Order: sequence, then structure tokens, then C-alpha cells
Amino acid sequence: MTKSVLIEKVTEKVEGLTKKQVEAIINTVFDGMKDALARGEKIEIRGFGNFRLKQRDGKVARNPKTGEKVQVPAKKALHFKIGKPFHHSLNRGE
Repeated sequence: MTKSVLIEKVTEKVEGLTKKQVEAIINTVFDGMKDALARGEKIEIRGFGNFRLKQRDGKVARNPKTGEKVQVPAKKALHFKIGKPFHHSLNRGE
């Protein structure tokens, strides 16, 4: 699902809001999430899941084509852990 599809679906469900207003709300939520993660905070959405940043250390890797060693710098990676209710709803019937 893309952001534009999300905006359309929310606009259909919520009466009285225009597409522009829904877009502003969704952008505000996403900007707030980005800001919180940038500050190192964890985001917890009950019933859906948790988002947090993990620090990955730098390492020496190998280029598979040439076999040459390459230094890979340290970086931050987004980690998502699914919530139990969401997990159960996805796996219902299995």
C-alpha cells in the first residue's frame, strides 16, 4: 500500500474531511514518527507493533564479483516487531 492509497482509504472511511486534510494528518503522524526515531525513541502502537532504531557496527565484507575486501561503515537500521494481535490476525486459519 502506498501513502496515496492510504490517504484515499482514510478519506473514504472518515466523513467530513477532505483529501487534503487527511493528507495533512497522515503527514503529521509520519513526521512525528520520524522525529521520535531520530531522537532515539521507541514507537509503540498497541495491537500493531513497535518501531525502533538499531545500531549496526561497521564490518569488512567481500565483493562477491571480485573477491576484494570492502569496508562497510556503521549505520542505523529500522527494526519493526509485530504486535501479538496483529500477528494472530495475519496467521488466522493456519
